[in-house]
Amino acid sequence: MASFVSRTFLNLLLVVSLFQVSLAMRKLNELVQDQTQLLYHNGPLLSGKISINLIWYGKFKPSQKAIVTDFITSLSSSPPQQTVQPSVAMWWKTTGKYYHLKSKKPSSFSLYLGKQMVDESYRLGKSLTSKQLVELASKGDQKNAINVVLTSSDVAVENFCLSRCGTHGSALGSKGGHVKGKYSRFAYIWVGNSETQCPGQCAWPFHQPIYGPQSPPLVAPNNDVGLDGMIINLASLLAGTVTNPFGNGYFQGPKEAPLEAASACPGVYGKGAYPGYAGDLLVDPTTGASYNAHGANGRKYLLPALYDPSTSTCSTLV
Repeated sequence: MASFVSRTFLNLLLVVSLFQVSLAMRKLNELVQDQTQLLYHNGPLLSGKISINLIWYGKFKPSQKAIVTDFITSLSSSPPQQTVQPSVAMWWKTTGKYYHLKSKKPSSFSLYLGKQMVDESYRLGKSLTSKQLVELASKGDQKNAINVVLTSSDVAVENFCLSRCGTHGSALGSKGGHVKGKYSRFAYIWVGNSETQCPGQCAWPFHQPIYGPQSPPLVAPNNDVGLDGMIINLASLLAGTVTNPFGNGYFQGPKEAPLEAASACPGVYGKGAYPGYAGDLLVDPTTGASYNAHGANGRKYLLPALYDPSTSTCSTLV
């Protein structure tokens, strides 16, 4: 499966694992590309009420956890959280168009914040392999769920910063999957905090890029370069997960390195984007922070453009 969005430097790469049929990565190469239609490969999409379970690996401050949980909550369009537009919920609605394209009916799934697990003792150490990421993800509920592993800034992960900022995939579930029939797999996501390891690669545009045009970095909307960067990656991977959960949903190009809903629009956050420039964004007059979406509890977020299958273009909120 593939995913991934990008920023100023992301490309994709398949990591082969006995535990994964497909894998999606947010990788380090962000060039604006010509858009073509994402093709549907006849596989199942997620359906029903899907819980987003968070597995916190390493040390995170309560304020950092709140940035992520408020984002997950913001995906719902229920008031009063989404009264200010453009909103996170408005951004998420684009993924529903993939369901309509497939069945000519409204999307039959919804997301909500599920259980949270915390491992501050680094049970598997501070250097993780892809196999260990799957092991961590499997600790969460596997039915009707997406298990999200979030690693702290002091945790090294296989190929983190070298070829990926995060990844999504699927693995065999010990308790059965959320798709009926022969599929007994669960979907998972991993995102790392790049603040100290590679902010110029995985936290752009909130940090000056290592390569390419050296425009000044934007001010992070939640005043945390690492976590605001993680939100961009998490948002990208969530979009890829629901539209291509098992590697045979919507994607473009080879299955080993496909483009998905967000990775098909690399480096685009607002209108007028080009390599090294995120686009025309909203700016908080008090903090100077750049953003394009309002969320729960007064939060502001910067979210990637999503490929709109109804127009075959990259759709932005601003």
